[in-house]
Amino acid sequence: MSTSQRSLPPAEVLWRAMSPTRMLDCGMDYADVLALRSLTDAGVPWDEAAERLAAAGRERGEAARSAGHLVTAHAAFRSAAAALLFAQMAFNHDEPRKAELYRRFTDAVAAAGALADPVWEHVSLPFDHGRLFGWLIRPTGPARGTVIVFGGQSGWGAAYLRAADALSARGLAAFLVEGPGQGQSRIAGGLLLDVDVRAAYSAFVGHVLADPSLGGRVGLWGNSMGGLYAGTTAAADRRVSAVCVNGAPARPRVLGFRTFDEQAAAMFGTTDPAAVEANFERLALRPDDRICGPVLVLHGGQDPIVTLDDQRPFLDAALGAATLRVWDDGEHTVYNHADERTAYVADWFADHLGGGGE
Repeated sequence: MSTSQRSLPPAEVLWRAMSPTRMLDCGMDYADVLALRSLTDAGVPWDEAAERLAAAGRERGEAARSAGHLVTAHAAFRSAAAALLFAQMAFNHDEPRKAELYRRFTDAVAAAGALADPVWEHVSLPFDHGRLFGWLIRPTGPARGTVIVFGGQSGWGAAYLRAADALSARGLAAFLVEGPGQGQSRIAGGLLLDVDVRAAYSAFVGHVLADPSLGGRVGLWGNSMGGLYAGTTAAADRRVSAVCVNGAPARPRVLGFRTFDEQAAAMFGTTDPAAVEANFERLALRPDDRICGPVLVLHGGQDPIVTLDDQRPFLDAALGAATLRVWDDGEHTVYNHADERTAYVADWFADHLGGGGE
């Protein structure tokens, strides 16, 4: 029995954490979703099944690149990256298998980015005792502003390539970042979620504003727990022009189910529930926090993790315009209306950062 078979949760637990709607939202091919279902039903361990799909996508990409079919190669490398994203997500803690899968995920993103126009920039920034990482994706023309996009407990950085597509189409740059406790910033950069999280995301803001070609205005789009980091960073950093919170609690807490609690422990580098709770309290939106720019809050009415009341404090903290958009049948972060949701948010940012949508 392989290491992955011994340490992975049952396949049905993983399918609940990584639903087909979530996979499609993060760029996985529908055929690969069906193939993953078939393979896991047949008893193939989740990570190995997803790894097979990634290898096939990488092979298609290499062949297309060799033949000069660069558009096809770009799409195939993105497909491989999405499969590896979900392969590594099966492991909550940073065991060697997860680290290796995440390294290969990053490599697949780099292969896709090298074929993009403009080429995607892999950014590394010093922070505290480690480094922060992200992917800067520019539009084909001058950027009218930049949106920093990020996740929460899992699915970080380049998980949001489809959001970058939507923003780029509207003349906005997208900076897909990995904050403390996330992705490369955790696994390679050595940064856990026990640092000054508001200052960390402000470092990304500073990087954008130091580059005049990125439009001079910056927004934050935080998904899942990342919405908390977006809201609190905007409250602390008045350079942020607009913020979107998508499915985040203003006061996080341990939820008592395996996936969430193990992911939180990995992000903080401790298995002590009291230490996790204390850190969550430290990260919460404070009663005196105020957000100067416009605020957009998204909520899925069928979200099993975050209630609408959990999100209302972000609206209450807004000193300017505050908008709430609810999908009554929406899942967590509205995976099941991904195209509509992403277009809505991209238009909202275009209106507030770039002088109007397209």
